[in-house]
Amino acid sequence: APAGAPVPTVPLPQERGGNNSFTHEALTLKYKLDNQFELVFVVGFQKILTLTYVDKLIDDVHKEFRDKYRNEFQQKGALGLLNGTFDFKDDFMRLLRNAEESSKVRAPTVMKTFEQSLKSQKTVKCMIETRGEKPKEKVKNKKNKGSKKEGTEAVAVPSKASVGDKQLSAAGDKEELTKDEILQKNREEFFRRHMKAGEKSRSPKPDAQKEKGKKPRVWDLGNSNAKVLDYSNSATNGSAEACPVEEFDPDMALGDKNREPGRLYDLEYESDDEAEEEKAVPNTSKPSAKKGGLGGMFGMLKGLVGSKSLTREDMDPVLEKMKDHLIAKNVAAEIAVQLCESVAKKLEGKVMGTFTTVTSTVKQALQEALVQILQPQRRVDVLRDVMDAQRHRRPYVVTFCGVNGVGKSTNLAKISFWLIENGFSVLIAACDTFRAGAVEQLRTHTRRLNALHPPESHGGRTMVQLYEKGYGKDAAGIAMEAISYARNQGFDVVLVDTAGRMQDNAPLMTALAKLIAVNAPDLVLFVGEALVGNEAVDQLVKFNKALADHSMAQTPRLIDGIVLTKFDTIDDKV
Repeated sequence: APAGAPVPTVPLPQERGGNNSFTHEALTLKYKLDNQFELVFVVGFQKILTLTYVDKLIDDVHKEFRDKYRNEFQQKGALGLLNGTFDFKDDFMRLLRNAEESSKVRAPTVMKTFEQSLKSQKTVKCMIETRGEKPKEKVKNKKNKGSKKEGTEAVAVPSKASVGDKQLSAAGDKEELTKDEILQKNREEFFRRHMKAGEKSRSPKPDAQKEKGKKPRVWDLGNSNAKVLDYSNSATNGSAEACPVEEFDPDMALGDKNREPGRLYDLEYESDDEAEEEKAVPNTSKPSAKKGGLGGMFGMLKGLVGSKSLTREDMDPVLEKMKDHLIAKNVAAEIAVQLCESVAKKLEGKVMGTFTTVTSTVKQALQEALVQILQPQRRVDVLRDVMDAQRHRRPYVVTFCGVNGVGKSTNLAKISFWLIENGFSVLIAACDTFRAGAVEQLRTHTRRLNALHPPESHGGRTMVQLYEKGYGKDAAGIAMEAISYARNQGFDVVLVDTAGRMQDNAPLMTALAKLIAVNAPDLVLFVGEALVGNEAVDQLVKFNKALADHSMAQTPRLIDGIVLTKFDTIDDKV
């Protein structure tokens, strides 16, 4: 520090950086901490000075001082040498001179301006030479280059030059060009070629745009096609060619009196059996093609007259295709494999019929196996059961159960409509006392069904009515009261709507088992959505098992049938 200016007493915080600085009035202090020996090295200078060697100086002093007195520090420590003297003046002056000289040698470089840079000179020179230069100079440069690459580029240029240019280029071969000049010439030639190509490609575009001009936007839903849609002309109005009239389909009319009440119409389905059979037939003829001409003809005749027996090799291609088809139709892979294995064991060694193929035989056997599996173990005829209950003067009770969100209430309304179409009155029991809006949903369905079938159309008899006791009540008690009310009022069918629940929820499954055990419904239906695929079968199995586990009766009541919903989401994968 200068004379008369004492060094201020300030704390020196230890930061993550190696060198730290502190400014006090006109002084700048830079310090460095040595944590190993508890040393502090401080350099002070006037803050108006820009000393670039301060960091190097403090680092050099730190290393020199620590290495010189390392042994003393290790033996006595920094506190033991606190009042001692150190002969370090000569070393400090030497380090200071070295730092000052190094800063002079490494003078700060000044950046060149753009005018002084090589890039600006090349750019300006290129623009000037591109406008006024002739192709003859390019020929001269290409011939002076000895490399193979530049020699090949020079071949295409002399064809454009004149005879005089060739003489000048030959005379210019004697001149020696520097490497920078050769590179500059090559760049100029490259820019010239691309500028010419760009001018040729862009030249017709502005003319075309000028000719095109601005066009008005044509809107898709504007009145531009009004003439096409105008059928007011007397010459074409009413003619069969101009306006074909579709025939009215009475089956599409909801609630039409001409249709049979309550009839379930089948869906139209186009089978692709013929296409599949045509694709599968060539696979069956491959083994016979390997034989000789006589053997192949004999095998074909045996197949026609019906004396050919089926082997596993003949059925494998067809069974593989059938298995893939079943899996594509959302059948579980394990079930598809078991079906194909059972069909193969059943048909192996069987003699084919006359004029029958392997594909048709396998398909017929698979169809029989599926029909046998899907054959119900009990008779399912709801309308007949309802009529039997009428003769005993009691309502027919149907309970709907299932997981959340599968459409129990919605399909209950659809089944209500089907029963009303068949002339039966329905009482809907709102036993879903948990889900918010469940009662209001059933009330809306009831109002819509009454609008379709008003009491006036049935001799003043109300065909559908809702029985509800609000929320938070016991579902089994509400169902019992609804059945008693239906018996007293003469309703034919009672449809019980229950709350959705998962099969692993023990309290809710116990409540459902109680509802079924107390009220003893005639039909227990499980509602599952087809959207989940094979998961619906898993839900049904676990739901049925949960009902058996949580039932208090000796012979628990299980699920009688399943209602699959949301078929519009799976196309034809049924």
